[in-house]
Amino acid sequence: MNSQVDETYYDGLHEECGVFGVYDLDGGDVASTIYYGLFALQHRGQESCGIAVSDTKGPKGKVLSSKGMGLVNEVFDSEKLEKLKGNIGVGHVRYSTAGASNGQNVQPLVLNYVKGILMLAHNGNLVNAPELRKELEYTGAIFQTTIDSEVIAYHIARERLKSSTVEEAVGRACRKIKGAYSLVVMSPRKLVGARDPYGFKPLCIGKRDNAYILASETCALDTIGAEYVRDVLPGETVTITPENGIVSDMSRALPKEQEARCIFEYIYFARPDSHIDGVSVYASRIKAGRFLAMDSPVDADLVVGVPESGNAAALGYSLQSGIPYGTAFVKNGYVGRTFIKPKQSSRESSVRVKLNVLKEAVDGKRIIMIDDSIVRGTTSDRIVKMLRDAGATEVHVRISSPPFLWPCYFGTDIPEREQLIAYNRTIEEIRTPGQQLIVVCGCGGDRDRTKRPEMAAIAVKYATTAVFTSDNPRHESPEAILDDMVAGLEPGARYLRIADRAEAIRTAVMLSRPGDIILVAGKGHETYQIVGDVKHPFDDREEIKKRFALLN
Repeated sequence: MNSQVDETYYDGLHEECGVFGVYDLDGGDVASTIYYGLFALQHRGQESCGIAVSDTKGPKGKVLSSKGMGLVNEVFDSEKLEKLKGNIGVGHVRYSTAGASNGQNVQPLVLNYVKGILMLAHNGNLVNAPELRKELEYTGAIFQTTIDSEVIAYHIARERLKSSTVEEAVGRACRKIKGAYSLVVMSPRKLVGARDPYGFKPLCIGKRDNAYILASETCALDTIGAEYVRDVLPGETVTITPENGIVSDMSRALPKEQEARCIFEYIYFARPDSHIDGVSVYASRIKAGRFLAMDSPVDADLVVGVPESGNAAALGYSLQSGIPYGTAFVKNGYVGRTFIKPKQSSRESSVRVKLNVLKEAVDGKRIIMIDDSIVRGTTSDRIVKMLRDAGATEVHVRISSPPFLWPCYFGTDIPEREQLIAYNRTIEEIRTPGQQLIVVCGCGGDRDRTKRPEMAAIAVKYATTAVFTSDNPRHESPEAILDDMVAGLEPGARYLRIADRAEAIRTAVMLSRPGDIILVAGKGHETYQIVGDVKHPFDDREEIKKRFALLN
């Protein structure tokens, strides 16, 4: 008998894109090859996909493309692929980190401009996209999408007007953009790949017969039976033509010590059968599990991984510790990776992941559960509860990555820092049930700066009371009083400064749950305990008294 939970159990990170390009120098059609390449990169984005092709022997500037919302096998069928005739093409799978989730933002982008056509697929995120976009808008550009990729495409097109070649234009545009990117750009007769100088996002080169391939991961090369040639280096621009094969430009490269790979490609994003910059993703996860076993040993009967990216780390832990490795979870392979959906509402209500616990595997055993990371921490307790309900006598959670403390601005969909469970908490506090959440409210009531405003602090603590005092000799400013109140918090306490009292109360209510303690401190202090599941935002103290039990 299996214990089942019908919840979205992934509280994970989200990659945004996968890119794929092919140039068959013998003139063969490439649409089906791109289709299977995108299929192999589906884990990098399940929101939308597209393919654009051109025939280098046909009319210059003629592009055939097909794009849509959904999975690769939902958007394309044999009839659509048959219509995409051309020996050079690019493909893209997308998860939105910058730009709305709609049909207008589906890539690859196809631009018609004075020099001809330009097709572009982009993986990453620009940190200076708003400034570049505004610069273009003030010089007459009209945007059809809300994504960073169109900003890049416009700049390449503009630079092409003053460049002798398209690859020179790509290089000049890349000097303007800042952030993380891997680009596949197609002109009527060339295929160009570019990687940001830091090497944040992966991009590799493959070859099959007389066709050259650019892809986000090597697993896509394996899928189409291509030979891995090498990775595009950080800061490199490669140009593929029939005359010269692969031509490299390293003029944007940084010194080796300044390069900075995205570590979560190895921890989570990439498929385990891929190699990135010469490093096996699978081997790196095994090694992470081994280090975890050395760093955090525990006596147990079985090591299990949370599928999919936790499995290899769990095997590494098992190999290092000598504790048997087993399977505790069965994931329904016929449902999509719903955690890749960009909105919380989509993750919770669209395609829910079904995760079963194998009762026979865990009943009566001490379990070490390995996962790759914890972001918000909202679902780990559910998985632990599933194991407990299935009969596990102990559950020891081990995470193969360090605490996640900062958001990412380079294309990974990571929430604000306040939503990260490791923010302002020690490992012990993350481990201990019933963490305290402190909301400190600045001033409220009288907004006249000539009068001393009423001070208010609202503290939410799980299973314990909070004590502040407003009897403070430092009355020179509300900020000074707040500083003293914050200084009096328990070590590791998490708090937010909110200037408006009403907004602070709303925040406290939204962060709370039944049994939490709320302290309202102002001219005096009152302590209340939530007696029901209160999620209604209110801002009146009398309303608080109606909905909470007065403790003092």
